[in-house]
Amino acid sequence: MTRRARTGYYTAEKPRVEVIPMIDIMMFLLVFFVVISLKMIAGTGVDMELPGSKTTKEIKTSTITVGVTRDSNIVVDGNTVTQEALTEKLVELKQDQQISVIIAGDKEVPLQTLIRVMDSVRGAGINSVGIAATAESQAAETN
Repeated sequence: MTRRARTGYYTAEKPRVEVIPMIDIMMFLLVFFVVISLKMIAGTGVDMELPGSKTTKEIKTSTITVGVTRDSNIVVDGNTVTQEALTEKLVELKQDQQISVIIAGDKEVPLQTLIRVMDSVRGAGINSVGIAATAESQAAETN
């Protein structure tokens, strides 16, 4: 049973910084942000449930993703915009380069709302438009 010898009555031991609890907290935060970001549509920052399709294809490049929420709000780069502002933004982007647009609408969004967004995209002179969907599994195919 050894004790550290103090040099005086009022002297304290040197404090230590414990690193292990900080590493645990950082790992928890990392996992939290990864899980949250996987549920969001790329480019919109909005959590939505996409409709399913049996014939989905992966698109390698997309210049801009336009999200349409359940409330029929149009979201671009995490900001809610109007149809007119969407058309203006797309016209500006089109002047710089050739762009393609993916419309990511929640599966509860009315078809008429998606058609209006598509009209805004085509009104900006962009003909390369796709609609985001999730691939349905083979198990759902048998039901």
